[in-house]
Amino acid sequence: MNSNQTVETSPRRAAIFAGFGYVILFALAIFANFFVREGLIVPGDAVATATNISGQELLFRLGLVSFLVVFLLDVPIAWALYIVFRKSNRDLSLLTAWLRLVYTVFLGVAIVFFFQALQLLSGAGFLDAFNTEQLNVQALVALESFNATWLIGLAAFGLHVILLGYLSIASGYAPRVLGYILILAGAAYIIDTTAHSLLDNYADYADVFTAIVALPAVIAEGWFGLWLLLRAHKA
Repeated sequence: MNSNQTVETSPRRAAIFAGFGYVILFALAIFANFFVREGLIVPGDAVATATNISGQELLFRLGLVSFLVVFLLDVPIAWALYIVFRKSNRDLSLLTAWLRLVYTVFLGVAIVFFFQALQLLSGAGFLDAFNTEQLNVQALVALESFNATWLIGLAAFGLHVILLGYLSIASGYAPRVLGYILILAGAAYIIDTTAHSLLDNYADYADVFTAIVALPAVIAEGWFGLWLLLRAHKA
């Protein structure tokens, strides 16, 4: 065997990795976002947020670690999805992967703010120059920065999901219904980011937009992960 010869990863192996990665990522993202972030952070109330985090610090740390694992998984998942779909449309598959990487960069930056909030509420000695009220406010600002940074990244992620849906349909690999639901989910991410930017009273409609995003996203991304595993099994 030629020592310079490279062995490429097969679409089947890539589908297995992406499928398992998606299932793990799916579970961790739901936990970190809905049980930790939304469960502990009270928008506009620095004292209540600080009290929640301090009283359930382990839960907050588990959320932080979950976001970190999601961040680390997103990079190889982008690579694996490129391999799965490259035979169908190499250029579009590459663009789809790059968009997921763009989102991952924003998520990585957002996680820094999440960690910063924990540090501000840690009671470390170097924070003695600030009083409790100031630290609580700074922690909430850090968490709002997390939200804003992640939100911008989700616009890129939405476009990634739209293209993923298109590739699923165009390739003929996946059920067409799955492809259309992926496109709907991707559009919902972009609509939500746009609404955050345009509506000064977004909070009045937050529950509606959460439902608009969460329902298609949970169905599409959960189904997509299971489909990847099923496709790999049948290959």
